[in-house]
Amino acid sequence: MEFDHRSVMLEEIIEGLEIKPEGTYVDGTLGGGGHSYEILKRLKGQGSLIGIDQDEAAIEAASERLKGFENKIIVRDNYKNIRDVVLGNHKGNVDGIILDLGVSSYQLDTPERGFSYNKEAPLDMRMDQRSEKTARDIVNGYGYDELVGMIRDYGEEPFAKNIARHIVNAREKAPIETTTELAALIREAIPAKARSRKGHPAKQTFQAIRIELNEELDVLRDTIETMIDLLNEDGRLCIITFHSLEDRIVKTAFRKAEDPCICPKRFPVCVCGRKPKGIVITKKPIVPSEKECEDNPRSKSAKLRIFERGRNIDSRQN
Repeated sequence: MEFDHRSVMLEEIIEGLEIKPEGTYVDGTLGGGGHSYEILKRLKGQGSLIGIDQDEAAIEAASERLKGFENKIIVRDNYKNIRDVVLGNHKGNVDGIILDLGVSSYQLDTPERGFSYNKEAPLDMRMDQRSEKTARDIVNGYGYDELVGMIRDYGEEPFAKNIARHIVNAREKAPIETTTELAALIREAIPAKARSRKGHPAKQTFQAIRIELNEELDVLRDTIETMIDLLNEDGRLCIITFHSLEDRIVKTAFRKAEDPCICPKRFPVCVCGRKPKGIVITKKPIVPSEKECEDNPRSKSAKLRIFERGRNIDSRQN
């Protein structure tokens, strides 16, 4: 299957980066290379791009799409290792970093990847197929309490206990093997009235399993500060999220980087010594246009937040 993925908020990302033609940029979630293609078009001279993705299919697709550009380096890795990747391929800091989080259209539409609850496939859901652990291991191996916590916290699913109970009861008879089998169990666990008020009943639980398996929130939470530290002055970090858990992490990390002071508010000056790393450009997240949502319904939940390194303003230090 051809790698097909529409780049979300393409114009907004390019505008938000404020691209310097001679700058160096990192696409931490390369995907099909849509964002990277537009960045590379705007670079010249010493300008360069480093693209990172852990998905082999994405690496192949992006390499083909970007083959006309010489000033690029493509690395198969997880963006959690962005510091090592950048320092191993570039001298110094960079002028911009982008992340487009979530699952690509290719991953959703390729049944054997196991991300979709609408198509029968083995329970996989690995972003990086070099990993041994799959969704099947979670569904059949986690205890009741672990399942409840995962589905409740990562899926924000109010019927987490019911769903976990159905999973545990079903696997006592035989292991749960396929996406459609799991989706049917989830549907049974949610009351009919609630099913009629929401989208597909399995959506939130599948999201929870995917996040748990790929450690998505931990990687995001642990890497934002590293990415900010990799930026040159006036460099920008642009992150697109697709659900509230991701967005909350980005919002909190950006605020902390802008105002890291832990002194009591009553103190007239800062004495903790923690310095701001820059400013949050987006006080409110940027969302897709109505037209983009119509053209690409999967973009509806997207939010873009932008942080700029180095332009510090802290009134209590002045």
